[in-house]
Parts: sequence; structure tokens; C-alpha cells
Amino acid sequence: MTIAKAQAAPAAHKSATAAHPSLRALERPVNLMGTNAPAFGSDVIADTLRALEIPFIALNPGASYRGLHDSIVNFLGNETPQMLLCLHEESAVAVAHGYAKVTGKPMAAAVHSNVGLFHATMAIFNAWCDRQPVIVLGATGPVDAVKRRPWIDWIHTARDQGAIVRNYTKWDDQPASPAAAREALLRAAWIASPAPRGPVYVNLAAELQEAKLPEPLAPIQAARFMPPASPTASAELIENAAAILKAAKHPVMLMGRVSRSVEAWNERVALAETLNAKVISDLKIGCGFPTDHPLHAGAPASNAMVPEAIAAIKAADVILALDWVDLGGALRNALGQEGPRAKIISISADFHVHNGWSMDYEILPPVDLMLPTTPDAAVPLLLHALGAGKPRTAAVVKPRVEKYEPSSGPVRVDDLTRSLKAAVGERDVTLTHLPLSWNGASWAFRHPLDYIGSEGGGGVGGGPGISVGAALALKDSGRLPIAICGDGDFCMGVTALWTAVHYRIPLLVVVCNNRSFFNDELHQERVARIRNRPPENRWIGQRISDPEIDCAGLAAAQGAVGFEPVTRTADLVPTFEKAIAAVEAGQVAVVDVRVEPGYSAVATAAMLRGTEK
Repeated sequence: MTIAKAQAAPAAHKSATAAHPSLRALERPVNLMGTNAPAFGSDVIADTLRALEIPFIALNPGASYRGLHDSIVNFLGNETPQMLLCLHEESAVAVAHGYAKVTGKPMAAAVHSNVGLFHATMAIFNAWCDRQPVIVLGATGPVDAVKRRPWIDWIHTARDQGAIVRNYTKWDDQPASPAAAREALLRAAWIASPAPRGPVYVNLAAELQEAKLPEPLAPIQAARFMPPASPTASAELIENAAAILKAAKHPVMLMGRVSRSVEAWNERVALAETLNAKVISDLKIGCGFPTDHPLHAGAPASNAMVPEAIAAIKAADVILALDWVDLGGALRNALGQEGPRAKIISISADFHVHNGWSMDYEILPPVDLMLPTTPDAAVPLLLHALGAGKPRTAAVVKPRVEKYEPSSGPVRVDDLTRSLKAAVGERDVTLTHLPLSWNGASWAFRHPLDYIGSEGGGGVGGGPGISVGAALALKDSGRLPIAICGDGDFCMGVTALWTAVHYRIPLLVVVCNNRSFFNDELHQERVARIRNRPPENRWIGQRISDPEIDCAGLAAAQGAVGFEPVTRTADLVPTFEKAIAAVEAGQVAVVDVRVEPGYSAVATAAMLRGTEK
């Protein structure tokens, strides 16, 4: 897959970014022996990672893979891959996940034995639900019991360690020799990358890593073992879909999982304009279409549909779903239990990874025509079949700088958004994470890297680590990475910021701090209303107060620049301007904004739907 470059940033902003120190200059090993041939099993593993051009390996160190650790440092010189030290295995996998969300390419994460894998499971599940490629390397104590150290090696050795994550990875293996380990890594990278993409797990036994090679392995060309394997749709299916679309009077496009490619973005815009189709987006997924385009039906939302989107689906005679997450659920949200009258065309290869453990395949949708491929592959074929001209290059539309007039009332999420937009000005921004309280109408997306989507699996705590990985991928691109995290998400994943600070990865984190696990407050209110009980008690066991958490202090503890809580709207813009200046100087900045609890009207209505008796 070709990953498009981000559009050029204004020179003034790019020069500041270009001054950031290179990661390659950090943590340079000394007194290397200069050996070229692998001498140990772990050297073969490290050499294979380099052959696969894995740029980084995020890790929390552990004795179970000390052999591989040595090989990356002293055999490879800590380069391709370069190690990124993390303070928690969950952060290590989240960093790799965020990197993949921007680039579409896998990087590696290493986790210590079974205990490190237990820590990493939520982040692996997030990557699985988000269909992102991550190569997770684990390890185990000696398989041969006589080689185990007393106690520690025994409790860190499992009979079938891959079973911990097998239900939410595309593939796992525990090779028994260096040659098998090389093959396992090649297969892992090959399986992780084609759609539907996902994490893979390779468990490396300690004695495999640490044993000397009895003889050199024959060299291989990695590329020959990774043939292209993208799912395709037949010419007949493309022609059938084009005929249905050509006859449509009120087509609708559901914009689901798509790449960050600018070329593919322009092709989707061309298809919508050729069909005069209404387009619907979802904030669970990275942006795939300009949200202020005249054909976009209302604002993008998450877990709910805006009235304009519902009206478009009700009026549709053909619905084209581009790998939409939960197609059946979207139809039910808009139409209730009544089946759609519209013909449904679904472009997706997602069914290839559905299994009986995870229900992330969602409601079984009615589909009249299935194109078992990816939107990036199908859309240009549909354009050709429809006789459309070559997609035009979308004009670069700079964000409209709006003057923010602060109010004297309490700070609300929309105040945070409008003031942040004012402070950002005309900079190219990538939103790496958004809170559930986000109003999709408040920030237009005009480029595939304007927003990269949620954490995928709904795992609270993923936002900071994913944002660090995304910022790593965006480093020196001219784009300003901004993560807007809820306070619960931030507090669970805050130590991921240490990695960003340590490796000089600039990032702005805004804590949308309502001092509550507010999503659950609404759930408790719903239950209370259904049961005829007092909803005013919904806050108990939910509020994060008495004491309120010092998010700036948590940020400063990781080495970031922490800004004291913002409680007045008048202080938002000047604080954001200082924070952005710090990020453009190469730092990690965290701004704690104390917002009033509350969601957008659409999200709140969806949460409370069904409470009336």
C-alpha cells in the first residue's frame, strides 16, 4: 500500500519541526564488534526484523527476551529497528498501533513473557478491532524444564502462551529453532499487512534466542516470501455494482475503514460527486471524506447518527458501504427493526477474520451485492466502470481562522474546540484521539490525516500511547499532532508520554477533564430511569474528585510541559498558544482543561434512548 505524504505545512511551522533532533541520534551503542554474520539465535531474529525494514520496536524490557535485546543493541547497533523504551507493555503495543494508523505499515512491540503479554492484552485487542497491523514479539522461559532457573523461569513459562491472545490476533506461533523463527517473522509480517489487517504474535523461547548457531543459515530475500495478497473483486462484480449505482436516484455512501492515502481520498470524493451521493462518516474511524463537503450528510458522530444522516438513509435507494464498521447497526439505528428498502452494496473483506470469540463482526447486515475487497481497491475500478474522468486533485483548503470570543460561563467542550482552532490557526493538524464528548460539527476534516480515528476496541487508556505512536510517524512531516483525551483515558495511559519526551517526539495533549467517568454516569441515569429510581445519584462511584487529579503534575512527572488547569474560557486561547509553541520547539505539552460534564445533544440522546416507559 502506498502511503501519501501529508500536504506541505507553512514554512514557518515546518522550520521549527525540522529542527527537532533525530531519533537515530539517541541511545547510540558504543564499542561494537562490527560483526556482520549472526552468531546466536536472537541475531537471526534481529537480522530478520531488519530485512523486513521494521523501523522501531517499542518495548518494556524483560529477561525472557534478553537475547533479542542484546542482538538489537550490539548486533544491529540499535538501528532498524531502533528500540523505544516504554514504561508499560500496554503503551508499547499502543505506540505501534498509533504508528500503523498513520503509515498503514507495521512496527514491532516486544513484551516480557506471559506477564508482559497479560499487560499488553487490551492494546492488542484495540489494534485487532481497529484492523491495524502490529507485530508483537513475546518470549517464554526455557521450554526444556532442566534449563529453567528456580521459581522465576517456571512461573514465566506457559504451555501455550499464544492462547492468551489467539482470539484477537490474525496469527501466532512459537518457533523452535532460529530458522523457524526467521520463517515465523516473515509469515507474521506477511499475514499482518493485507486487509483485513491486524496484530500477530510470535513467542520466542529463551533458549532459542540464547543458543549459539551450530552453522550459518543460508541467506534469503525477504521480499520473495511476502507476495502481495490483497483481496480482490471480480470484474463481473464491479460491473454489477456500477450498474446498480448508475441507476440510483438517491445513493448514500457509508465511509468506513479506508487508508490515509491522498490519492484514494480524491477517488472517493470523485465517486461521491459522480453519483451525487450523500456521504456519512463515523468518528470511530479515521476520516475518509471532507466533512464540510456539500454531499456530507450532517456532522460525523460516534455511537449515534445525526438527523441528516438518518434522513439520507431513509431516503436512499442504494447504499454503498465502504468497509463500514457495523453496517447492520447503522441500518437499525436509522430504520429501526424495519429492513432497508434500499439495495445494499458492501465493499469489505472483513469477514475473513471473524471468529466465534469476539463479536466485533456486529449485527448481520442485509447485503444485496458483496465486493470482497478494500475500498481503496474497489473505488477506482467503480469510477472506471461508471465512465468517470480522472479524479481531480482536491484543492488545499486552509482552515478558516475564527476569532474566539470567550464567554463568562463555565468551560464546555465546544469552548475547548473553538479556542483550540483559533490557537492552531492555519497549521496542518492531525487529531490523534478524540473524547466521546466531541461534537463532530465543530472541526472540519479536509485531509486523510486530519483525524486518524479512535482506539478501535473501546479500551480506555489507549489514547495517550496511540497518540505517541502517531506523533512518531508524523515527526518532521510538518503536521501538528494533537491528542484530545478524556481525564480517565489520560490517567490510565499517561506514562506513555515519558516515551515521547525521552525520544523527542513532539505532541500536544489536551485533557478534556470533566472529573468523571461521565459515559457511565449516563448509563447509570438510564438504568435509574428505567427502574423508577432517583437519577440524581448517577454520580456516585463515577466522579473523579476529592481530590481532583493534578493532570499537569502527572505530565510534568513524565518530563512534559504541564499547564495548570484552565477553568476560564478567557484563558483557553493564550494557554493553547503557549502549548503549541512548546510543541513546535520539540517538546510534549499537556493542557488540562476543566470542562463541564456533558456530551453533544446527539450523543446524549442516543445514550438515554429507551429510558421512557
